[in-house]
Amino acid sequence: MAIIPVISGQPESYLLKQLQDFEGGDRHDEVMLWAAKTMTRQELGIAAGYFAKQKWPARSGGAASTPPPPGIAACQACHATDFLGAKQPDGVAAPRLAGQSYEYLVESMRRFAAGERKNNVIMAKMMAAMSPADRQAMARYLSGL
Repeated sequence: MAIIPVISGQPESYLLKQLQDFEGGDRHDEVMLWAAKTMTRQELGIAAGYFAKQKWPARSGGAASTPPPPGIAACQACHATDFLGAKQPDGVAAPRLAGQSYEYLVESMRRFAAGERKNNVIMAKMMAAMSPADRQAMARYLSGL
């Protein structure tokens, strides 16, 4: 079963980079590889722009609030103090983490830690340095925002 992230409302530059990473093989997912390979560069840009303009989905219920885990401040350097994403020096925005699904966050962090996701060296190093329990606590906190 695939774990699908919320992409509506994510920064356009982030979405475009992810599509290009799927197309180029720096990020792997069978469905996304197929989708990215069948689109032109212009179409990839149009798709990224479309999803960036969509609203982040409203929560269906109140999420359980958990206290910030140790080390969360390191994430704020790229993802902003409110975890809504922020533009980086390279011009590509870091994604919004606040309200992303717990399952997607845990799996994404695991893939970075295991070296399966190679499209962000800094994330790979940070996640590899964290224990699975710490990554789970971080995902629980972020998904509840």
